[in-house]
Amino acid sequence: MRLSREERDQVFAAVADERRSIAALIAELDADQLATASLCAGWDVKTVAAHLVSDFEDGFWGFLASGLRHGGINRGIDALARSRAQCPAADIAETLRSRADYRLSPPVTGPLSGLTDVLVHGADIRIPLGLPHLPDPRHVARVLDFLTSRTQLGFFPHRRLRGIALHDEDTGRIWGEGRPITGPGVALMLAVCGRTVAFDDLAGDGVTVLRSRLT
Repeated sequence: MRLSREERDQVFAAVADERRSIAALIAELDADQLATASLCAGWDVKTVAAHLVSDFEDGFWGFLASGLRHGGINRGIDALARSRAQCPAADIAETLRSRADYRLSPPVTGPLSGLTDVLVHGADIRIPLGLPHLPDPRHVARVLDFLTSRTQLGFFPHRRLRGIALHDEDTGRIWGEGRPITGPGVALMLAVCGRTVAFDDLAGDGVTVLRSRLT
């Protein structure tokens, strides 16, 4: 998606704020909390945080290279996250904090993919720990702009949202056409990204359709 310079600056600032927030949280967690299963299948809380470091330390080309070594981009990303998760949590937190202002903008997907990553993974970390995840609804709406666009790559197959209309109760915005799914923007964001915990906060004929497409 094409963003103005002002919009890009706003997205990068939101990403930086979320990285700092996650860094502060990770620095305070004990070993059991770090080992808590996140909402991101197969990763514990610490590994999710390590992946957020990998986003800028390894980057797009590092993901591709690791994907070639491990037989697929998702396997490559997983391997890099698990490797970085071997570092002490304090080091992971410090890297997230010290490099919070890094302007992540991969080819094709651009800055909004970075915003999507931190907001979704922020929920992956906080919700299993019983902590609130309350990002700015305007930032969530930008994430939904991205997730429903043609430039979205790697988060889920585009066919997942065919014939579905997402209705955001927070901003009043609607994405797509078809069977409706209504709820808070955060719940919409998480549900379309495969986090089934969000379905409890959603309503509409499209919920059953979306749920079936996740399985």
